[in-house]
Amino acid sequence: MSSFDVKTVAALSRLELTPEEEAAYQKDLDAILGYVEKMAELDIADVEPTARAVEMDNVFREDVKGESIDRDIVMKNAPANVDDELFRVPVVIDEGGA
Repeated sequence: MSSFDVKTVAALSRLELTPEEEAAYQKDLDAILGYVEKMAELDIADVEPTARAVEMDNVFREDVKGESIDRDIVMKNAPANVDDELFRVPVVIDEGGA
């Protein structure tokens, strides 16, 4: 990887690098790309594509209707900003965009 490549990746990542950092990253990226090239030598013709390294199964259970928590007990634990038996929470999404 050239110094130009490192500067391009840094610019795309919005990073400002010192010349020393550029040299260090060039060395690191060369090592990473060398490893990727080495992996390309592997014969994977008979390897089935996977999404995970290990087999996983989803565990589902039946929804079972149960006893609800008493509303008065829940509201006693509510913060001070309760409005008509509802929890009021601060706005976390600004719909005005940014």
